[in-house]
Amino acid sequence: MEATIGREAALQQPPEVGPGAGLAEFYVGSGTCGLAAGADRAMSLLREELAARGMDAVIKQVGCIGMCHWEPIVDIRLPGKPRLSFGPCTERNLKRVLHEYLDYGIVPGDLLLGVVLDKGEAPPENLEAMIQPAPDEQAAPGRLPLLSEHPMMRHQVRIVLQNCGLIDPGSLDEYIARGGYQALRKALTEMTPEQVIEEVTISGLRGRGGAGFPTGRKWALARQSPGTEKYMVCNADEGDPGAFMDRSVLEGDPFRVLEGMTLGAYAVGANHGYIYVRAEYPLAVERIKRAIELAREAGYLGEHILGTDFSFDIQIKIGAGAFVCGEETALIASIEGRRGMPRPRPPYPAERGVFGKPTNINNVETYANVPDIVLKGGRWFASIGTENSKGTKVFALSGKVRWPGLIEVPMGTPVRTIIEEIGGGVADGRPFKAVQMGGPSGGCLPESKLDTPVDYQSLVDAGVIMGSGGMVVMDDQNCMVDVAHFFLNFCRDESCGQCTPCRVGVDRLCGMLERMTHRPGPDAAMSREEGEALLEQVETLARTVQAASLCGLGQTAPNPVLSTLRRYFMDEYRAHVLEHRCPAGQCTDLLVFSIDPDKCTGCGVCARSCGQHAISGSKGQPHQIDQELCIRCGICRRVCNFGAVTAA
Repeated sequence: MEATIGREAALQQPPEVGPGAGLAEFYVGSGTCGLAAGADRAMSLLREELAARGMDAVIKQVGCIGMCHWEPIVDIRLPGKPRLSFGPCTERNLKRVLHEYLDYGIVPGDLLLGVVLDKGEAPPENLEAMIQPAPDEQAAPGRLPLLSEHPMMRHQVRIVLQNCGLIDPGSLDEYIARGGYQALRKALTEMTPEQVIEEVTISGLRGRGGAGFPTGRKWALARQSPGTEKYMVCNADEGDPGAFMDRSVLEGDPFRVLEGMTLGAYAVGANHGYIYVRAEYPLAVERIKRAIELAREAGYLGEHILGTDFSFDIQIKIGAGAFVCGEETALIASIEGRRGMPRPRPPYPAERGVFGKPTNINNVETYANVPDIVLKGGRWFASIGTENSKGTKVFALSGKVRWPGLIEVPMGTPVRTIIEEIGGGVADGRPFKAVQMGGPSGGCLPESKLDTPVDYQSLVDAGVIMGSGGMVVMDDQNCMVDVAHFFLNFCRDESCGQCTPCRVGVDRLCGMLERMTHRPGPDAAMSREEGEALLEQVETLARTVQAASLCGLGQTAPNPVLSTLRRYFMDEYRAHVLEHRCPAGQCTDLLVFSIDPDKCTGCGVCARSCGQHAISGSKGQPHQIDQELCIRCGICRRVCNFGAVTAA
């Protein structure tokens, strides 16, 4: 083939694929995000297209690789060729990929995400291929990029996510082929429980569910607790807005979580285990159930695991979706069949947990780190990250970011790197304003703090927490008072109502913030001194709720308010309270809408959309808004195609 070849000429030289040329493999990203983007349709279309070609192939469903922006993603491995990942594989794009790559050996470069390497696989010596950048352009030999070189992937170090999107989550054989259950075999045949705990301690692994308690110390406490009956619990009750880390791991690599739990059970001396997962995760529940059945059949769960004296089994407990059940003692109450409400500590779960027995609780990500720690050693894991924050952290990157998805980075990675390089920056080129970290329990970092490294202490020093790993990006159109109210309102709805500081205090805080986002009536207008006093009251009440609440929900609920109010966005609060103005233009009740006569074409769309009949004007002439009738709903601004409606 010539060095440069036209598209039509290339299509006249089909490669050797199809019946008799070997068995091709297709991998369809079928996590929740992939299915939402159309993975089911991609599967059906794939079967139809292969049948039409008379081509024998293996089609596998895999989990989410984390590149949610490009879903649905389809990987193709032809005989003797590397595994190529393509996306987004909409119906039109998938047909093009199959036509060009299967039929004529041309790689559509604009849909190629990269070459996928199996665990431990070296890059192929020759990555030259015919690459077609776009329809009707020239095809020319070019180097196929590795998926690991993709901007969203090149800063990542994947331990927890190493199999997600690459293997069939329902295949125990595929998990074993990638090193699965080697750590469990090593622990049961070569290590004592104390040695397993020692390796986890050396690793510096801390709980990834939010609190960051050292995992090795937690396991040691559970092992030292007297009693022959102990429980191992996996907290998969992921309820933070914008968080989907645990769900993706359970959907994409459930055996890793089971192996980590089993290693923990061996270490602490537990024979019973629960995975507590919310009912809103039906796909995760389905895949973890299947994984438990297969592990049990193969001897990795149940009596005398791998022929040893150690026995351990796991069952699933489906929660009703109460956010407060992410707290350990509330989760225990729910497992026992009681209402999910926290209780005072001590005693801690390691002393008295499920059914009054010593219990160890870790979240999904924590357990998913354990197999590699046991297999490769604690010092290997401790070599990644920072002095006080070891290993990697999985984040769900969402909000107004160009490339939302699931990522895993070494501890110490700057927040700026995550947003601007891995996430591709703020969507639509708008200015960055803040990033909410730690979910409802966290806080907001402004642009000036983007160089803060992702580690436990640095984030706390900056006024936020790592939490379980939610990271919501906001631009200049987000109102920080409204954002704080949103998260506070979420905590109010999710409070169990048991303690007064949380039940009454959070509700009162919500009322104060709501008052700030609405224009006061003639009898409710505040002087400047009254406005400053209101801001002081908000801070005082927030700190009281923080100090006096019974559990972590109430103790951390005021964090979004405190991080925005006193640290970084006080000017925005003052604009709301003292000037009755929303600088971001989101609190519509504080806005005055008007129509720019120089931009208005007199099309009448705004007038027809106004339910209050507050807009008038002749056809083809600039329209006006009657401020007496306007209720500031903002629909006129949303429907205007010419940017003529302004708000101030």
